[in-house]
Amino acid sequence: MKTQQHNKNANSKREVIYFAGGCLWGVQEFIKHLSGVFATEAGRANGLTDTTKGTYDGYAECVEVSFDPSAVNVNELIGYFFEIIDPYSLNKQGEDVGKKYRTGIYSKQSSHLKTAIGFIKHRDDADKIVVEILPLLNYVKSDEEHQERLTRFPNDYCHIPKKILHKYKSS
Repeated sequence: MKTQQHNKNANSKREVIYFAGGCLWGVQEFIKHLSGVFATEAGRANGLTDTTKGTYDGYAECVEVSFDPSAVNVNELIGYFFEIIDPYSLNKQGEDVGKKYRTGIYSKQSSHLKTAIGFIKHRDDADKIVVEILPLLNYVKSDEEHQERLTRFPNDYCHIPKKILHKYKSS
């Protein structure tokens, strides 16, 4: 089940982008509170197989983000994403270690990928950043246990500090 965040006009345009930033629980909890985000879903992206049955071989834990580009643009979403990741850490975010915890930005829209490349290119530290920027090759929704995990269990481990995790959460 996708978590619906905002009731928008039915005529609003929707776009989708995928963010991998360590354990997906925290990424989903942070992003779902952003203005302009319609829905989030915990999942896995760009694995080596077409299914995760029995294995998540090569997959990155990620969050599918459905958003209204007239309310929040891709560059802004990437800026928010960079608030919750260590962009210099390869295959590690906090205590989460391994290739499945790599950082990445994935999309089926080339314009999203070009925006992500431009976002990084214009940073002074661009040569140190190890965030993948790739077309979305495949995506598998996570099981219900992983959906909205930190909403249901707010004291579970999360690599994102709580003061940042709920920075954009309205009261």
